[in-house]
Amino acid sequence: MKTLDDASTATDIPAGGRWARLALLSVAVVLCFSCWFSANAIAPELKRDWALSENSAAWLTNGVQIGFVIGALSASLFNLPDLVRMNRLMAGSALLAGLSNLALVLEPGPAGAVFCRIVTGFALAGVYPPALKLVSTWFVSGRGLALASVIGAITAGSSLPHLFRGISAAVDWRNVVLLASAATLVGALIFLIFTREGPYLFGKALFDPRQIGQVLKDRDLLLVNGGYLGHMWELYAMWAWLLAYLTAAFEADGVVIGGEASLLTFLAVASGVIGCFAGGILSDHFGRTATTAGMMIVSGSCAVLIGFVFDGPFWLLALVVIAWGISIIGDSAQFSAAVTELADRNYIGTALSLQMGMGFALTILMIWLMPHLADWLGGWRWSFAVLAIGPAVGAACMLILRTKPEAAKLAGGRR
Repeated sequence: MKTLDDASTATDIPAGGRWARLALLSVAVVLCFSCWFSANAIAPELKRDWALSENSAAWLTNGVQIGFVIGALSASLFNLPDLVRMNRLMAGSALLAGLSNLALVLEPGPAGAVFCRIVTGFALAGVYPPALKLVSTWFVSGRGLALASVIGAITAGSSLPHLFRGISAAVDWRNVVLLASAATLVGALIFLIFTREGPYLFGKALFDPRQIGQVLKDRDLLLVNGGYLGHMWELYAMWAWLLAYLTAAFEADGVVIGGEASLLTFLAVASGVIGCFAGGILSDHFGRTATTAGMMIVSGSCAVLIGFVFDGPFWLLALVVIAWGISIIGDSAQFSAAVTELADRNYIGTALSLQMGMGFALTILMIWLMPHLADWLGGWRWSFAVLAIGPAVGAACMLILRTKPEAAKLAGGRR
């Protein structure tokens, strides 16, 4: 097996072979991540059938976030990707995610449903980070684009339940759950049968709680993490509550609600795939700090503007929503890349795990906060404006980092 040190001399990997493996991996990730927002997509039906409040419905999404944080930190702490072959770890995790999601059709009640969502998030933590690591074992050149493909696949998969619900106004919510669970189980099979580690293996990158202090003392990493937290402040709150916002907007405009709100939510989230690839390309050409700050300035502006187009016209509302969907995720992969370029290699694993843990923990707060804010403001119209705070702070952090000499380590000197 080759390592990263002799990657430059490796010429026996057919280029088409690694891209084909990336395509299969990405398809499996798309299918598996249809579980992430499966409950969120059917929240209107669950609130009606289970007599849930808006706040109770929020925990159907927050349960996934909580489970993911626990799962990601546990996997890193016990170094599961090095103890279990990554394709088997991802296949087993996807199987667990599909089965826990499927349990929703048994109507376990609010508490049981939240527990199922926690298990789903815990399981998906065995797919997301290992997928990024596995695809990196196939790519040295072209790795930025390859990682953008995986983030794009996660984004596309997260949008699928909205498509399942939107294709029929009268769809039974159980069918959405069944479709998402079936897709996840197919993804598990693809992981097991068609994916394997490439020739460029990594050394161990463990999460060591004793190193947290060292990471937090690194001022450059603090700025990167400030940017990432600003990004996460906005991202999952928008993804989780856009359907509720659009439903309220259409109702206020006198539109008879069918699948329109779900389909526009699907388009907004799925358009993030464009943002993922654009972010990778722009980062390589203009630098990580410029790209991340630029994306956050656009997404933060959309968070404010969407309140002004609440009552239409439809084409303008759709334009703002889709622009937001593209820009809100386009910078995501670049924060992890920046950590790998700036952190001391002795604690890079801890730095990456801490970044992800802090970011997803913040999403729990923001997903919980949004319906309370909407109640306080008397509706959803202006509630998303608070999300602009995160990208404003995040963009400032990245622009400050851009002025520092250490930023020359980013993106081959492009800052």
